Amino acid sequence: MTALIRLSEQMADRFGERWITHEAGRAQFMAAEGHHEALLPDVVAQPRTAEEVQILMRAATALAVPIVPLGVGTSLEGNAGAVVDAVSVDLSGMNRVLEVAPEDLLCVVEPGVTREALNEELRATGLFFPIDPGANATIGGMISTRASGTNAVRYGTMRENVLGLKVVLPDGTMIRTGSRARKSAAGYDLTHLFTGSEGTLGLIVEATVRLHGIPETVLAGSWAFDSLEGAVQTVIETIQSGVPVARMELLDPVAIRACNAYAGLTLPEQPTLFVELHGSPRAVQEQCEQLEAIGGSNGAGTLVMSADRDEQRRLWRARHAALPAARALVPDAVTWSTDICVPISSLAEAIRRARAAIDAAGLLAPILGHVGDGNYHVFFVLRRDDPSAWARARQVNEELIDFALSVGGTCTGEHGIGIGKRGALLREHGGEAVALMRRLKAAIDPAGLMNPGKIFAEASADEH
Repeated sequence: MTALIRLSEQMADRFGERWITHEAGRAQFMAAEGHHEALLPDVVAQPRTAEEVQILMRAATALAVPIVPLGVGTSLEGNAGAVVDAVSVDLSGMNRVLEVAPEDLLCVVEPGVTREALNEELRATGLFFPIDPGANATIGGMISTRASGTNAVRYGTMRENVLGLKVVLPDGTMIRTGSRARKSAAGYDLTHLFTGSEGTLGLIVEATVRLHGIPETVLAGSWAFDSLEGAVQTVIETIQSGVPVARMELLDPVAIRACNAYAGLTLPEQPTLFVELHGSPRAVQEQCEQLEAIGGSNGAGTLVMSADRDEQRRLWRARHAALPAARALVPDAVTWSTDICVPISSLAEAIRRARAAIDAAGLLAPILGHVGDGNYHVFFVLRRDDPSAWARARQVNEELIDFALSVGGTCTGEHGIGIGKRGALLREHGGEAVALMRRLKAAIDPAGLMNPGKIFAEASADEH
């Protein structure tokens, strides 16, 4: 009798219909936005409380059964993909907002709360949670990948907006990290050890996150440019000048064409910035004037801004739908989304090199992203039956990573490592640092049961 069967015998009565073993039910948890091949989970558990998570973890550890945490399947690097002879733990049902503390500008949530549901809950308080990766991801999933998004240039990433966690460790122990205070010098920073750990150290069952005031005035719109270089240079000069833009997103002509077709827009097929400004009426007007002055010397067209919330939602829905829009450019295509982040001074060269490499490889691949913080994305649009195109895309992806690392950037700004960038992690940090990461994991998860195979490639002599 296998360990997984023994675990099922122990847990089936406890979880009832939330212990899913039939194939049709398990198949619902294969989906993910990434391009990596998805495996059918062997078992899916759906805990509703932290206590149930503890019970499951104790039993799984005793039988040496691996655990893979799941949110709503929006990860892009195979971060939550099933592994053989493991339990995939679907945390989306732990979706309560436990506390909102407006005076302290924070709230406490369970990991399955999605960012849209959280902001709907907060609407009457005059506060909002600003991290917006595009997909309606769960807060737990966003913490696990240290997610970012369109608002990061002003409000930061998950790293800056997570104050504390409750985490269930592999042996079932529950720990608290961080506090409700805005800063602390008390011991190791365990909150940020787990933030970005991609479920390889424990399961997050509660999070305390920062909130921000809903701005008095919001202006958003699009801004076309004569050249990609001009658009990127405007971004660089805007950030270097200290203009407090809330969002600044780049879409190249290929991305604009895809969004126009998919979302029913009529934007000119030129390099375009999507811009959003927050503040008082006077402040956003001053920001508009500063932007126009910067863009004027870089081939900018008319900065078309609107305060109409419906128009703003339509614009950002189109931006957030860029991935399926790119996929729709080619029938039955697959999209491979890679993300790179560089120092802002290297952004123009990074994007110039990316466009040149894509074109030289004969690939269809829009460039877009959160360029206000140096993070850009390439969506390779590929057919599954074209191995040559996949090989060329892999080569281009490696070239993008190599350039980013050469200028002090990173192989991933927000998608995480998962299974897709394990080799790049070693190149970025070096063998000694990755070996230290492995030792930290081994100290917390000595049996290697938490999301095995993610972040780290097979042990290499280069790490020692």
